[in-house]
Amino acid sequence: METMTFPRYSPDDIISYLRSHILEGAEARNLVKGDVFGSPRLDILHLIYLRILQKVCGIRLEHAYMMPLNVDIMYPQIYEGFLPVCNLYIHMERLLPMCRISDFQIADVLNPKTKRTVRFLSGILNFVNFREFRREVYLELQMSYKSAMEKNQHLEAVNREAALKLEKLNTVPVEHEAEIKQLTESIRELEQLLRQDYRRKQTALQEVTSQKKTDIAERSQKLSECKVSMATLKEEQEQLKSKIVESPEERKTYNELMKETIKKLKRSKQEVTEKYEGYRDVVEVLPSCQVELQLYQKKMEIQGENVERLASVSSEARNLEDQLESAQVELKKAKTDEMSLKRAVTAKHEKLATAEIQLKKMREDIEQHKCTVLEHFNKVQEKRGAVYDKVMAIRKEIKQKKDKIEQLKDDAEEKATKAKEIHLILKAVLDKCHESLLKAVKTSAASRAEKLDEIREGLLSIQSSGSSS
Repeated sequence: METMTFPRYSPDDIISYLRSHILEGAEARNLVKGDVFGSPRLDILHLIYLRILQKVCGIRLEHAYMMPLNVDIMYPQIYEGFLPVCNLYIHMERLLPMCRISDFQIADVLNPKTKRTVRFLSGILNFVNFREFRREVYLELQMSYKSAMEKNQHLEAVNREAALKLEKLNTVPVEHEAEIKQLTESIRELEQLLRQDYRRKQTALQEVTSQKKTDIAERSQKLSECKVSMATLKEEQEQLKSKIVESPEERKTYNELMKETIKKLKRSKQEVTEKYEGYRDVVEVLPSCQVELQLYQKKMEIQGENVERLASVSSEARNLEDQLESAQVELKKAKTDEMSLKRAVTAKHEKLATAEIQLKKMREDIEQHKCTVLEHFNKVQEKRGAVYDKVMAIRKEIKQKKDKIEQLKDDAEEKATKAKEIHLILKAVLDKCHESLLKAVKTSAASRAEKLDEIREGLLSIQSSGSSS
């Protein structure tokens, strides 16, 4: 589980996230970094776990204090103190495998450690963020599905209304049945006439096409002959060109063209080299850490040389001490010289001690700097890995969204085409019905006018007969 299956958050980020998203009110205000990390408080850590379970799994606070009904216990009062911890461990053991954590133990609830709590909380926060993101995507899909269903219902209602209108238009009233029969008979006669005209025109067109085909065949033969002649002429032309000597002007033009092509190739080569140098600079900038490490190695070598110098100085000091001892044996009488020599030796010893102390400090500083550089390098590598994982996840999500958008566009286009076809069919049917109704109205009006004229003539005849009588 030491391999990074999810991004590892810092304690400050975890505390800020818990304050802003999981805890509320006084719990968020009173939360401190020392309550969770370092020497954690068990009640606050248990409360954080319970709030996470409430948010993710929908577990209530009563569930932490409930005894299972399928277990027979003689004295349940004994287990009341341990029930919340045991239930918390059971629920967390179910939740954490979904967060890519499989080594959760009861000791992490009773005696938690900082590194393990950081790993557990970072995995839980990663899962919560992923859950919220996927929930937003699901809600968007649900909204689009609802809008599509509403559009479908609206279109179905429109189709029903159109079907009812078509049924009303297709039903012929009893009064107009005779007129419609007459119209259908006249339409049949017209169709027969149109078919006869079409057959005549078709036969005439076939004759014309046969004549044109013959003309085209003759022209194609002529074209083939011309092509053969052109090929022979080209061969003759090439033979003549091979015999003709090239002029110096043509050579000059050819040389100029070649020079221009060479210049273009040189320009392209310069552009490629400039791009290569740019990429090389970028690549050289990346391993700057290696350059720094090489510098530190050089400093270490210089320190080794300094150590060798110290060894040489210490050997010289030993030689001087030997000389002093010989001088003490030889010059016992010259105490003043011995004191001066002793003072010089002590001064050299002090200088050597100060030099050794300085060298120790330099070594410690270099080791500390090396440790800081290595830590910084490791952090940079971890950040690069996390950023790479995030970028890959974002690319995958973008591809999925693009595929969904294309699917929705295709569905919308299909629905639009279907609606347009239905609209055109309905429009054509309505136009036909309107035309038939207009014809029926005109014929009915003419028949009514004729009937009214007949009635008027009958009334006039009746009036004239009555007046004559």
